Amino acid sequence: MGFFTEDLEAEIDIEATPDEVWQALTAFEAFGEWNPFLTSIEGNAVKGETLKVRFEPPGGKGANMRPTVTQAEPGRVLAWLGRLFGIPGLFDGAHRFAMDAQPDGRTRFVQSEHFSGLFVPLLRRSLRSHTLAGFKAMNQALANRVRASA
Repeated sequence: MGFFTEDLEAEIDIEATPDEVWQALTAFEAFGEWNPFLTSIEGNAVKGETLKVRFEPPGGKGANMRPTVTQAEPGRVLAWLGRLFGIPGLFDGAHRFAMDAQPDGRTRFVQSEHFSGLFVPLLRRSLRSHTLAGFKAMNQALANRVRASA
């Protein structure tokens, strides 16, 4: 089963509260101004909502997806599930943004995704390079965005 899965994770400590990070993360209308990876999101950070997401991985091919929000806890977690062509088992991505308050007043922001399905072996190299680079670029841009608005 592990042959058809891939897990990616990138984390950063942001000098802000989890609520401040949440505010920037869920201000989807502003993503085009600062986010180099998820360049646009339409919809609301509400469980059950279907979003329209455009992602542009560095050095990779951009694409559109329509994931469904699976978890939305302000200041804690935003998660969604996307499926290739809407068909389970081909290429599913369970994306998660987690915010954890740290003792020093900062927020540990962790962006992760669990990919599963028949197409994972074909896309594994791209996921490990382009998609992971996108996570890291977005995390840094989010930290800069939150700092600039503080």
